[in-house]
Amino acid sequence: MANPYTRCPKCHHQPLPAEQTLPAACPACGVILAKVGQKLLRPARELTGESPWQDDDTDATAEPLRFWFRLALLALLTVWGWQLIGLDYRSGEIGMSFLHRPLLVFHEAGHVIFMPLGHWLSVLGGTLGQLLMPAIMAAALLLKNRDRFGAAVGLWLVGVSLLDVAPYMYDALQPQLMLLSGATGEAGGHDWIFLFSSTGLLPRAQLIGCLTHSLGALVMILSLAWAARLLMTGRPTPV
Repeated sequence: MANPYTRCPKCHHQPLPAEQTLPAACPACGVILAKVGQKLLRPARELTGESPWQDDDTDATAEPLRFWFRLALLALLTVWGWQLIGLDYRSGEIGMSFLHRPLLVFHEAGHVIFMPLGHWLSVLGGTLGQLLMPAIMAAALLLKNRDRFGAAVGLWLVGVSLLDVAPYMYDALQPQLMLLSGATGEAGGHDWIFLFSSTGLLPRAQLIGCLTHSLGALVMILSLAWAARLLMTGRPTPV
């Protein structure tokens, strides 16, 4: 930094490190000094007519390109999401979609991860695994990277995972889906037959599956609306 801080701009602690380039931080509150400087420079750029989308170390075209890339991604997720929502959860059509395969990997991993917590949670762990994966990704993007658009995409994946779980729940009452074992679940191995039977909810399996599908669709729609709002409020103005 050309003009290093003598005291922290956030908590006013002093003294500060003489070298304040990344990743130097305030020893008291931990704020990154170089990043604070970039934020303080943005209002000045707007007053002088300099593009507020340009960081000190970023090409002026980077943010507009990011905007159009994200707009294209939002359009893709909207069309794809509409197709996924329209798949028949009663027959498990989503099982033929591309996203079912990576979700299945996290589903099976969930069984292993939750195994130390007992048999019941190990069975439930499959569903938890495929729901937690995109949820953790969304939370990390939002809290660690401060990337709200990325978090919206992660939330969209949570919705897709709910759509993927719904047919499995619906199928528990009258098993028809083919499991990895090569058979349906009457003889065992069907997570939701076991879970619903153990909780007395098996007669309501189809209703719960229907509601889960609706919840997944709602989460996807809300995530797309969030992403669209972020793009609308953050659209770069022509220079």
